[in-house]
Amino acid sequence: MRYLSTRGHADRKQFCEILLEGLAPDGGLYLPESYPQLDGAGLTRLREAWQSQGYAALAFEILSLYVDDIPREDLQALCRKTYTPEVFGTPEIVPLKPLRATGQSRPDMYLEALSNGPTLAFKDMAMQLLGNLFEYELARRGEALNILGATSGDTGSAAEYAMRGKKGVKVFMTSPNGRMSPFQQAQMFSLLDENIYNIAIDGVFDDCQDIVKAVSNDLPFKRRYKIGTVNSINWARLLAQVVYYFAGYFQATQNNDQKASFTVPSGNFGNVCAGHVARMMGLPINRLVVATNENDVLDEFFHTGIYRVRGTSDTHETSSPSMDISKASNFERFVFDLLDRDATQTKAIFGEGLSRDGCFDLSGDPRFARAAAVYGFESGHSTHNDRLKTIQQVFSSYGMMIDPHTADGVKVAQEHLNAQVPMIVLETALPIKFASTIVEALGCQPDRPARFEGIESLPKRVQVMPADVELIKAFITQHCQ
Repeated sequence: MRYLSTRGHADRKQFCEILLEGLAPDGGLYLPESYPQLDGAGLTRLREAWQSQGYAALAFEILSLYVDDIPREDLQALCRKTYTPEVFGTPEIVPLKPLRATGQSRPDMYLEALSNGPTLAFKDMAMQLLGNLFEYELARRGEALNILGATSGDTGSAAEYAMRGKKGVKVFMTSPNGRMSPFQQAQMFSLLDENIYNIAIDGVFDDCQDIVKAVSNDLPFKRRYKIGTVNSINWARLLAQVVYYFAGYFQATQNNDQKASFTVPSGNFGNVCAGHVARMMGLPINRLVVATNENDVLDEFFHTGIYRVRGTSDTHETSSPSMDISKASNFERFVFDLLDRDATQTKAIFGEGLSRDGCFDLSGDPRFARAAAVYGFESGHSTHNDRLKTIQQVFSSYGMMIDPHTADGVKVAQEHLNAQVPMIVLETALPIKFASTIVEALGCQPDRPARFEGIESLPKRVQVMPADVELIKAFITQHCQ
């Protein structure tokens, strides 16, 4: 299996090379030269692996289709080490929770529980594996890695909890100053491990993301200081997320002739892009529904063909803050596929056009219609009032408390239901991470796991800095001497 850049760089690389690299040398994102194809027999083999051996076995089977430079027995051991009931709280790892009203025989939809890991967010599903992969490959090479990341809330804590104490790894995590929930901030800033550095940027998430990309595109600096990424621009992380689409599908269906749809709360397009990859492999997905909040750049694209980046002043600060993103860095992967893998056009759009014009328009391209007709994408958006109403509705109708991002997903999913096709909404976080919105909606505090009692009052270590690439480079240099 070889990987190429969405922007046409001539190199073809193996999995472990791009595991530690992040962006391609030309600023593009890595994708496999082709997606492995699963026929009916292949799907049955994966379904049986899931049913008889569980999530770790399913992860190994899917990852082994993409990873051929780690010995099979080592890859299997890494999956078994990662996906345990002790880490994820349940033997199923990602159980489906039916939303079924009293007296109903059939659920209205399902929630796929992805938030039982160490930081109570779906990012743990991939990040825990990434931490083990990094430690394995760095030990094999005898090297070190400095991870530079950007977070709007959950990626940062998931990365830091996965990497804390890992040999040969330092983490420099940027986040928008004051724009995360108090619980999210406390999860990150209370980590005092020597290899963890938190940097609060005066700006929005897109400023943080732009810094990560700028540093990654400075190839001499990147190579000198061995800069890697854990954001969903890292293919290994996105690949790990593909697994739970298969797990959700196998739980919602009885055989491979059935289809299922997924609704995915989305800001950076990484989570739903993993669903796109699963569908390209042959998983019988009917619809991939993108749910956004007031920052609806993705919803606008899927309705109009116009992708228009918002500036800092036009990026809304919302009650689903992990989706307060107006520049979806993973979107390039899907557009590359949509444009028949035309690297020249993809580079023109993302490498030059966006920075110059702040938008691109595919409405006149006949291939745009294939986003829905061929690739199954639909979309919708949600507002603060929608979130409150949905949280109230789910609690009163189903006796279940959901976080505001998952509420965005449920609200949009309800607009795209098909009685013949199960709808699975990907849960993104547990409600405790956004307690103020839960209190506003329901008038009560969400449950808090015992291990997080008093986390907001713990000592914190964080550096507040302006959105300046050179200052971030200097900070990294200072702490990597």
